[in-house]
Amino acid sequence: MTIRPLHTIDEFRQVLALEKAIWGYEDSDDAVGIPVFVITVKRGGILLGAFDGDRMIGFVYSLAGLKHGAPTQWSHMLGVVAQYRATGIGRELKLEQRRIAVEMGLDLMEWTYDPLVAVNAHLNFNRLGVVVDDYVLNVYGDSSSPLHKGTPTDRFIAQWWMRSPQVVELLGAHAVPSATPHRRTPEPMKGDAPVVNTVADNGTWLACTGVDLTCVEAELAIAIPSGYNEMLEREPELGHDWRMASRQLFGRYLNGGYRVTGFAFGPGPREGRYRLTRRPAPG
Repeated sequence: MTIRPLHTIDEFRQVLALEKAIWGYEDSDDAVGIPVFVITVKRGGILLGAFDGDRMIGFVYSLAGLKHGAPTQWSHMLGVVAQYRATGIGRELKLEQRRIAVEMGLDLMEWTYDPLVAVNAHLNFNRLGVVVDDYVLNVYGDSSSPLHKGTPTDRFIAQWWMRSPQVVELLGAHAVPSATPHRRTPEPMKGDAPVVNTVADNGTWLACTGVDLTCVEAELAIAIPSGYNEMLEREPELGHDWRMASRQLFGRYLNGGYRVTGFAFGPGPREGRYRLTRRPAPG
């Protein structure tokens, strides 16, 4: 298995084919096309492919960007074909992407992901070390992908402070030395942190049965279901109900001074929980 930068038109065609295979897009407007790859890779974008022999089985793509006047990378897509998922290829692609970005002198990379997809939450928080301050409503509009149909495309914006002590400690041997400290590694979630939504397990899916928007504790937890993409396909009304409940919860607490700092599976077999920690007051 090898990971390397992609530069040729033929390689870009392979990436486009993977986009359609992984996300099942029915509308070509949802896919990133070859001219965009050509231009952005020439001007600071990072496009990497993962290969099993000569076959491309995954890729990661980010664009050069600015945030508050500082250069960053915006990671737009990470995809691995179905038979190679849960093998660690996605994380390896992110680590190589990070290595290149750090060599560019960058500190921050950002991307969006669906906060209701528990496996992605695990990768982002427990394997990469992101934090989240922002919840964006329906950021991509209606999607033609079967993975996203039937519910608004609400997303977290993950912040990956690539040279922070938190990330360097988590990545260990994969990391480069820390630059200017950005934030400390968060403490483990307290067992008594209040969970601000109630859930019920019907034996197949987890349902959200209530939300509490009044909590003022320094740390709190929000429960989400596992298997959300499958839920959305098989029980779209329940998936939509989860989207509306999570929109209330994350909108209230992130706008109210909290940051998402962690994720863990459990305690139920179809459940995961985010940790939210109150951000320090400015100044």
